[in-house]
Amino acid sequence: MFVGSFALLILIGAAGLHLLPGIYAGERMSWLDALFTSTSAVCVTGLIVEDTAQFFTPFGQGFVLLLIQLGGLGMLTFASLIIVALGKRISLRAEASSIVPTESALHLEGRNITLDIVRFTFLFEAIGAVALYILWVPKLGWSGAAWPAIFHAVSAFCNAGFSTFSDSLMGFQQSPASLIVIIILILAGGLGFLTHTELWQWFVSKRQKKPFRVSLQSRLVMIVTLLLTLVAMPLFAIFEWDKCLAGLPVGDKLINAVFMSVTPRTAGFNSIDYSAATDSSNLLTMMLMTVGGSPGSTAGGLKTTTFALIGLLAWSRLRGSGSTNCYGRSVPEETTSRAVGLFVIAIGFSISGVFLLSSTETATARGLTEHMFEVSSAVNTVGLSMGMTGRLSVAGRWVIIMMMFLGRVGLLTLAASLTVPRSYAGRFRYAFEDVVVG
Repeated sequence: MFVGSFALLILIGAAGLHLLPGIYAGERMSWLDALFTSTSAVCVTGLIVEDTAQFFTPFGQGFVLLLIQLGGLGMLTFASLIIVALGKRISLRAEASSIVPTESALHLEGRNITLDIVRFTFLFEAIGAVALYILWVPKLGWSGAAWPAIFHAVSAFCNAGFSTFSDSLMGFQQSPASLIVIIILILAGGLGFLTHTELWQWFVSKRQKKPFRVSLQSRLVMIVTLLLTLVAMPLFAIFEWDKCLAGLPVGDKLINAVFMSVTPRTAGFNSIDYSAATDSSNLLTMMLMTVGGSPGSTAGGLKTTTFALIGLLAWSRLRGSGSTNCYGRSVPEETTSRAVGLFVIAIGFSISGVFLLSSTETATARGLTEHMFEVSSAVNTVGLSMGMTGRLSVAGRWVIIMMMFLGRVGLLTLAASLTVPRSYAGRFRYAFEDVVVG
């Protein structure tokens, strides 16, 4: 159901982009480019073969934004909302298929979470749109700032990376307030709806002086998000201080470094030209792309909790502990095994994509780095590019379409399948036989 809903939305979006009148400012898109754009929008990736600002009319941009919003929230979540609005109960199967991992917070009701998804989404997008509008009025005018503000607020919260500006946000390098608003929207969309709900209930409980324990998942989400930003920001500042950030005031350099540490997870906006960035910055960006956002969020990637569990598992084994522990809790072994399995399969997806893209595309001066960057951006639904997307061949575009779709629904579906209990689980095992490692 989950895979089918996304596939159906992509096909409807591609048909709309190709057939609807008033979409384009010039010539009509080919079917392949319409499919590519629809996949990128529904999978909230942000890779584009045509400039969104110049190629589409405002109506066309609005249609793309609708695909982004539907893809970001998920069609099944909208279906759950409709059922709740009608006063009916969500089935256990539909609740289990939701993008919200309710098993990690059994004290929260799936019915309330579904409503909170939409409440938080439109609240953040509305606040973000108003803030951007106020900031952009002096530059774009009272009427000219409205649509870009709405578009970027939705695109940022959904971690989509589509922009109505041809150079994305490079024109706002020296507008720290604009970059900070986008950063907040990206982080809000990438934290995950469960974390939002828990933080709100924690706040309410504190006001009412009632006990409330934030789940281990939400704690890991916030800690990893903070650590990745704090570690990546100074590194980006060092790598690009006299390169892509040269000529900017010190304050603007630091804000752009923060922006560079946040946007790969997995927003896709850029305030610098990544084709001109150093190899060190591009490698660090690919690492952040791979980690991605958090479970139950609009972001892609492996997810912060997967990254945290792999690190905790390694630390536990180095200390000789038989269990993975954190904050006075032991994580079930099947969960850590699932995290390792997802990591291996995600890396397999990426390597396969790089191999296919290297086979279909002609090498440039940046060589394999450009291919790795493009595939990492597609698999982890980021949207950043070193300028390769528009030059892709027909075969290369099919490769990236497949990578975007697998990155958006493949790992999520795989994770869901790994949680399904087997009828024979716990009944028997095969005989042990050891294998030498290292």
